[in-house]
Amino acid sequence: MKIAVIGATGLLGHHAARAVKAAGHQLVLVHRPASRIQRLAYLEAECRSAELLDHAGLARALSGLDGVIFCAAGYPKRPRRWQEEVASALDQNNHFYAACLAAHVPRILYTGAAIALPQHPEGLPGHEGLFYEGMPRWKNPYLLSKWALDEQAREQARNGLPVIIGIPGMCLGEFDSVPSTGRLVLAMAQGWMTHYVPGRRNLVDAADAGRGLLLALEKGRVGERYLLTGRNIEMAELTERIATLLQVPPPQPMPLALAKGMAVLGRLRYRLSGELPKLDDTAIAVMAGGQFLDGSKARHELGFVAETPLEVTLERTIGWFRANGYL
Repeated sequence: MKIAVIGATGLLGHHAARAVKAAGHQLVLVHRPASRIQRLAYLEAECRSAELLDHAGLARALSGLDGVIFCAAGYPKRPRRWQEEVASALDQNNHFYAACLAAHVPRILYTGAAIALPQHPEGLPGHEGLFYEGMPRWKNPYLLSKWALDEQAREQARNGLPVIIGIPGMCLGEFDSVPSTGRLVLAMAQGWMTHYVPGRRNLVDAADAGRGLLLALEKGRVGERYLLTGRNIEMAELTERIATLLQVPPPQPMPLALAKGMAVLGRLRYRLSGELPKLDDTAIAVMAGGQFLDGSKARHELGFVAETPLEVTLERTIGWFRANGYL
């Protein structure tokens, strides 16, 4: 198969591209002209340049493919109103779906986020059949943008576009060059993350998640969600394990209400001085907006099983940050 990856300079996209190559498929990297694509030269992929908002250019870049894995979803860092974040995310993905339609792409994998699922009403691990009744009440920009993009992807599938939704748990691993979820590790290493918001997470190695995205593209049913899960873990245990490997004091728990209040102050400071807040809405959502996840559907339908132990994932992540000058 000839499979394109969009967003391969990011953590998940890089690992998805590696999985495509390892499986023996023809790899195409669709990237922005300004992207630092040189770091992916070792994959010996065909590179096609296109801006996501350039409909004609993106349609040309997606021509002649058997499938595409879309990993270019945003990871908000600058404080913005949730309405702006949602509108921007939907606009970007609308251009992507329109280009797929014009290029007649036969298989489309949208990479979603587990925060788009509501909490299980009985406190059990979340599954693919959970949906919000209306808009989520927590007006967190990250949560609402991921919820809106999930709604959009399912609507595109209902309208006939061959969209499959792959939803990894919280990913850590090598090649987090932006960084995204690896900010948690860096914040603890640099000493300014002294507290965390308690919550439940499912952590999956980014390499396993990339392999799962490929399996979803290859075997998934159109319109279906697939949770690509690793290990269910409390934030308390996760932060303590990371602190131990970094040889720093573990952060202490902080009530969610206090964290939200600090995020409000951070937004005000940003508007006045331009200084990015260290505790922002995205970080709060990553820590507190999750739940344990049930990955049995992907296991049964796709044959996906995460293979990397938690300790190995954490050691690889920290080792990569150290080797690349982040620590």
